[in-house]
Amino acid sequence: MTRPSVKLAAGTGGSVVVDACQVCGSTALRSLLFIGYLPPVNGMPAIGARPVEQPAYPAEVLRCDRCSLVQLGLVVDPAILFPPTYPYTSGTTRILRENFARLASEVADLALLGPGSLVVDIGSNDGTLLANFQGQGHRVRGIEPTNAGNLANGRGIPTHISFFDRAAVERVLREEGPAQVVTAANVFAHIEDVHAVVDNIVALMARDGVFISESHYWLSLVETVQYDTIYHEHLRYYSLESLEALLGEHGLQVFHARRIPTHGGSIRVYATRAGLRPPTAALAPLRAQERVALDPQGLARFRQRVIRSKLDLLALLRDLKRTGARIYGVGAPSRASTLINYVGLDDGILDCVVEIAGSYKIGLYIPGTVIPVRDESCLFTDQPEYALLLSWHIADELMPKLRQNGFKGDFIIPLPEPRVVKGGTA
Repeated sequence: MTRPSVKLAAGTGGSVVVDACQVCGSTALRSLLFIGYLPPVNGMPAIGARPVEQPAYPAEVLRCDRCSLVQLGLVVDPAILFPPTYPYTSGTTRILRENFARLASEVADLALLGPGSLVVDIGSNDGTLLANFQGQGHRVRGIEPTNAGNLANGRGIPTHISFFDRAAVERVLREEGPAQVVTAANVFAHIEDVHAVVDNIVALMARDGVFISESHYWLSLVETVQYDTIYHEHLRYYSLESLEALLGEHGLQVFHARRIPTHGGSIRVYATRAGLRPPTAALAPLRAQERVALDPQGLARFRQRVIRSKLDLLALLRDLKRTGARIYGVGAPSRASTLINYVGLDDGILDCVVEIAGSYKIGLYIPGTVIPVRDESCLFTDQPEYALLLSWHIADELMPKLRQNGFKGDFIIPLPEPRVVKGGTA
C-alpha cells in the first residue's frame, strides 16, 4: 500500500496542512478543538527587545474516524521547532529519571534482554534512559539530533548526533549489529513522517527484538483537560487503539502496555513482530477505558471542559488582580506557552514567570508575550501573594519544595479546574 506522508524538508521555514490521516491516509478527519495561533515554544526574545513580527501557527486538533489517531492539523518545519540548541534535558527532571529507572527494571522483569544485548534509544537526549541499561551491563547507543547528545557522550554513553533516519540505522547496524530493544520516549509523536520512522525501527530491530514507545496518552489528556500539552512539537496524540493500528501496518504487534505518570500521563507500549509474544492481561482494560472515555460524547465533553477551564481561570485571576495581588508564574515548560497564549495572559495579569537558577530561559520573554522569565529566587525575595503553577502536573512535587525554600503565598493550580491552594498539598 502507499502510506501517507507529511514529510517536510527541514529548513524550508514552511508548514504543511494535514488533510489526510498520518497513519491510515483517510480524509475523514474530524475537528475536535482549535486553540488558536501559537508561536513556536522556543521563540523567546530577550527581555527589553522591542516587539517584532513573530510566526504563529494554527493549533487545530483532528481525529481520524477510521483509525482514531488524534493529530495536529499542521506540520511545522522541524528546523524551527528543534534547533541544534534545543535546550531540553531529561536528566534534570526527577520524575523522568525515576521513570526511566523503572523502565529498565520492567524490561529486566519481562526478560527482554540477554547478556551484552544492544539497546538503542531514539531521541536519546542526554542519555538518562540509556544510563540505566548501561548500568545493567548492556551495550547502548543513542541517536539524538541536538547538542544534548554531546552531554551523553561526555558521560560515556555512545551517542550519534543525528536525526533518526536510514543512514543512522545503517551506521548502528554496521557498528553494533541489530538492537534487541529500541526505545522512543516522548519523541515518537514528534517526528513528522511516522511511517518512515517505524520502517527504520523495524530495520534496526533484531528478529525477536522489541520496540518500546512512551508517548503522551490521549486518554490522560482528555481526563485531565491537558490542552496545554498541545503545541506544534507534538504532531500526534496516541491512544492504544491508534498505536496498534500504526504498528500493525508494519507487521508489529502490541503485547503489553501500561499507563505511566510522566508528562501528566503517558502510555508505555511494547511491540514485537506479530506472533512472537502473547498479549498480556494489561491490554483489555485499557481498550475498555478508551471505548468509554473517547467516544464522540466524551470528546464533546472534553472540548467544553477546555473552554470552561479558560473562562474559569480568567475569572479567578481577574478577581485576584482586582485586590491588587501580584501573581508570579512558576516554571516555563513548553506547555506554559500554550496555556498563556490560549488563555490570553499578559504582563498585566502575570507579573513574571520564574525558572530555576541556570535555566537558559531566564532573561527572555514567554513566547508571544512580554511576560519576563526571571530567576526563581525572586519568588522568595519579592513574596508575591500568588504563584501560578504552570507545571501544574507536578504540583505535588513543586509545592512542598517551594514552601521549604521560603515561599509564603498561595498557589494557583490552573488545570483541570482552576483553584487556589493555601497549604502545600493539591
